[in-house]
Amino acid sequence: MRLTRADRSPLGDWWWTLDKVSLLTILMLLVVGVVMSFAASPPIARDLGLANEFHFVQKHIIFLIPTVGLVLGMSMLSNRTLVRAGLIVFGLAVLGMLAALAFGDEVKGARRWVDLGFFQMQPSELAKPALVLVSAWLFAEHAKRPDLYANLFAVGLFVLTATILIAQPDIGQTMLVTAVWGCLFFVAGMSWLWIAVLGSVALGGLVLAYLFIPHVTSRIDRFINPESGDSHQADRAVESFLEGGWLGRGPGEGVVKEHLPDSHTDFLFAVMAEEFGIVMCLIVVGLYVFLFARCIRSALRQENLFSRYAIVGLVALLAGQAAINMGVNLQLLPAKGMTLPFLSYGGSSLLSVGLTAGILLGLTRQTARGKQSRAGLGRNAANPWRWSLQNG
Repeated sequence: MRLTRADRSPLGDWWWTLDKVSLLTILMLLVVGVVMSFAASPPIARDLGLANEFHFVQKHIIFLIPTVGLVLGMSMLSNRTLVRAGLIVFGLAVLGMLAALAFGDEVKGARRWVDLGFFQMQPSELAKPALVLVSAWLFAEHAKRPDLYANLFAVGLFVLTATILIAQPDIGQTMLVTAVWGCLFFVAGMSWLWIAVLGSVALGGLVLAYLFIPHVTSRIDRFINPESGDSHQADRAVESFLEGGWLGRGPGEGVVKEHLPDSHTDFLFAVMAEEFGIVMCLIVVGLYVFLFARCIRSALRQENLFSRYAIVGLVALLAGQAAINMGVNLQLLPAKGMTLPFLSYGGSSLLSVGLTAGILLGLTRQTARGKQSRAGLGRNAANPWRWSLQNG
C-alpha cells in the first residue's frame, strides 16, 4: 500500500506528519546499541557461568521489539491521548516502585526491582518520562488558569516520586529527576522564589545523602580522592579511551570489558572507545546532539504550551542521562549506575527510552495549525480538567 499526501487515513496522517529524520536517528542509535551489545556483553555472560555467551545480546534484541513498538505506537497518539497514557503509566510506575520497596529483592543495598517472572522490572525508569509528561500538562494548565493551582499538583507528584526514589535508595535517579523537573519548572516560567527553594532543597538533600548514606559517601570520596578507595572501574574506563585512540583497537579486540562487571550497561561508552575509537564516540555524541537539537527546534516552534514544555523536559531527561553516563566513563562525575540511552543493555531502560522517544515523536509531528488547535489543550480552557477525560 502506497501512502500519498492526499491520504486522510490515520496511518497516512501519521506518516506525513512524522519527523522521519528524528525517527531515523533514533533507529540508528538503537542499531549501534545492538552492535555494542555484541562487543561488550559476552564477557559478562562468561563471568556469570552462562552456557551461551550471547545471552545478553539475545535478550537485548528481544527487548528491542517492544521498544520499537513503543517508539512507533506512542508517536501515533494525539496530545490528549498522550496525557492520558502518561497518567496511567505514572500511576502504575508509582505502584510498582512501592511494590519494589515492600516486596522486591535487595540488590547492593537497594530495592528497585519488581520480579515479573520473565524479567526484573525497574518501575522508576517508566516513572521518569511519565512524570515529565504529566507535569508539563499541569504547568500548561496553570499558565491558562492560575486559579486552579495546577502547579501545586505538579510539585506534589515530584515530591512523591523523589521520596520513593530516596527510600529505595536511588540517589542518582533522584538527582536526575530533580534536575529535569527543575528545568521544566524553569521553562514553565515559575517564579525565582520557587526555583531558589527547589535548588536549596536539592542541595540540602545531596548533603544529607553524603552524610548519611554510606555508598554515596564512598563514591563522592573516591571521586574527590581516588586513593581513598577502590576506583578500579573508573580508572579502567578512562584508560580505554587512551588505549583505543582515534580509531580503536578493532571489534572484539578490547580488553577493558574483561575487567568491568557493568561493561554492557554503565560502561558501554568505555568499551566503544577502546574497540571503535574516539571517532565513533564522537559520532554517537553527534547523533545525540542532532536529535536533541532537532526536538528543541520543534519545541520553539510550538504554539501549544503543553507540547513545548513536554518536549523540553523529555529532551532534558535523555540528555541528562546521557551526560551522566558519559561523565562517569570519563571520570568527570562520581560513579553512578546509569545506562546510556538507546545503547546500553537493560529491559527497563530500553522500554523507558522507547516510551520517551515515542512521546517526543508524537509531540513533534508537524500537523496543520487548525488541527493542532482542535487537538490541543486550548479547546477546553473553560474547564481544563475535562481535557484528559474527553474522547479524542
